[in-house]
Amino acid sequence: MVVLKNLLVASDFSPPSAVALDYGRELARSYGATLHVLHIVLNVMVQYSPEVGMTSPLLQENLEKDARRELEALVTQDDRQTLNIVAAVESTANVADGIVDYARRHDIDLIVVGTHGRSAVKQFLMGSAAERVVRTAPCPVLTVRERERDFLAPDALAVSTKV
Repeated sequence: MVVLKNLLVASDFSPPSAVALDYGRELARSYGATLHVLHIVLNVMVQYSPEVGMTSPLLQENLEKDARRELEALVTQDDRQTLNIVAAVESTANVADGIVDYARRHDIDLIVVGTHGRSAVKQFLMGSAAERVVRTAPCPVLTVRERERDFLAPDALAVSTKV
């Protein structure tokens, strides 16, 4: 039997992340699990300070505040009423490492992450946070793309009552 108590959806606010959040919501409902929704903000103090000189701490604070606002907008009133939601914004130098670290600290049973499905060349040049999460996560990872076969189907009862 599969037991899922803590699910993590990693969101970068992209369309594939929206699909991942849909999957996370449905899985959390099906398993009665806590749904963690995480956004990683790159730490500009670590990323860019050596190249551009002193980076303002205010810039980092504003990035994190904007991310919290956007994340809170993703979590609906229905989510708050029917799911045990944990919305988190964390700052780190590497997105994939931040996701994996969060999963370890919060005993996550499954990570759901969107992927952009880049070509091999683009992935080689730009890297893939989703691919690195799959390789290093302490638990299974479900990756979803924006346009792929959708396993989520409308509830039969909800569809029949609309007819």
